[in-house]
Amino acid sequence: MSYPDPRYDGEHGEINATFRPATAAPDFVSSPVTTDGPTVAQGTAYHYLSTTVSTSGEYGLYRVDMGPEFGGPNTHFHKSMSESFFILSGTMRLFDGRRWISATAGDYLYVPVGGLHAFRNESGEPASMLMLFAPGAPREEYFEGVTQLAGLSEEERAEFFIRHDSFFV
Repeated sequence: MSYPDPRYDGEHGEINATFRPATAAPDFVSSPVTTDGPTVAQGTAYHYLSTTVSTSGEYGLYRVDMGPEFGGPNTHFHKSMSESFFILSGTMRLFDGRRWISATAGDYLYVPVGGLHAFRNESGEPASMLMLFAPGAPREEYFEGVTQLAGLSEEERAEFFIRHDSFFV
């Protein structure tokens, strides 16, 4: 395997890095939602670390801080992107397509394109994780829109999931 073709033609590099301190406020804090697909606990905080816009579509990286309430999506897969989970704190239940795993700080799960997976916080305690999508996708629209699912018709909900590459089984 070799490195990808160069995408930068300069000789001296650029000053273009972006720093986000850990103390930065979340970009979005969800209201609670319960649906046939994902459930979102009250106050789940999303930190948009690297979006598809900021990485020119290379990847999306998000820190998700979940409260102690039960929350997370049912088993699903994505047709256009892989998803990875890295647990920062607490205990998250991760489904790898075969079994549920109680994952704690430092544990990591990679789900290739098309891989069945799910996650949830069932611990009764707060939990935090990094979620990485590659290539990048407009997941901010998904995170923010999922809280509106209860008010959508069955057809609108199905269209929302298809538009956001989320296929529940």
